[in-house]
Amino acid sequence: MGQLVSGKEHSSGFETHPDYLMRILPARRHIRVLAKGEVVAETDNALELFEGEHAPVFYIPRRDVKMGRFAISKNLSWSPFKGEARYWDVKLGDEKIPAAAWSYEDPFVEVAAIRDYIAFSPDKVTIDVQ
Repeated sequence: MGQLVSGKEHSSGFETHPDYLMRILPARRHIRVLAKGEVVAETDNALELFEGEHAPVFYIPRRDVKMGRFAISKNLSWSPFKGEARYWDVKLGDEKIPAAAWSYEDPFVEVAAIRDYIAFSPDKVTIDVQ
């Protein structure tokens, strides 16, 4: 059974590409995310997602993200291997950093570990890895 998005069912890309390279591992590092110098997320429990030729991405547990600083963006995107991504704007007083983070609210079963985690765009925030 696939995922229903915009009234259409989508199947996982792993069904047609079972050898696609994707690994999710505990990052085993301390990660801090700063937006214009303010810490908006900090954790020792991040996951690191390795996908094909892409740079690795840290996913931070939602419980370690200051969700009061975030508002749902209208932006959505689709990954055939993860599902539909919802984007988040960072709110800093009167300022906003649009689509600075994303999450997969209902990821495909192959990447279910990233449910309830948020990833951040390194060109919009600072990701400090220790």
